[in-house]
Amino acid sequence: MLVGGFALLALVIAAVGVFSVLAFSVTQRTREFGIRCALGAGRREVSNTVLREGLVLTGIGLGLGGLAAAALSRSLASFLFGVSAGDPATFLVVALTFTVVAATAAWVPARRAARVDPMVALRAE
Repeated sequence: MLVGGFALLALVIAAVGVFSVLAFSVTQRTREFGIRCALGAGRREVSNTVLREGLVLTGIGLGLGGLAAAALSRSLASFLFGVSAGDPATFLVVALTFTVVAATAAWVPARRAARVDPMVALRAE
């Protein structure tokens, strides 16, 4: 129960981190998104840009985290019951869960980027 609680807490912290980084990025790039919209980019293209950025960051994190987990899992083998230290199903479920959570966390800033009014963004600064 304790490990599950810590895992859930880690998942929430990771989702908040992805959301925060992308929200900050969207805030910094408001003018860019306004120019793109003024030049004819659709809302879908703008939101896909932000979602792609979030999923690329997620993929890098999953790759590095997966390598670290595979390397360190042998040291945790004595604490595991009923599951091997290198169980591919566990790694796959964790990766898919985190990908879904990160995509959901990236969706809110992507929606905000897609709603940028070109005239307001171009008048800013």
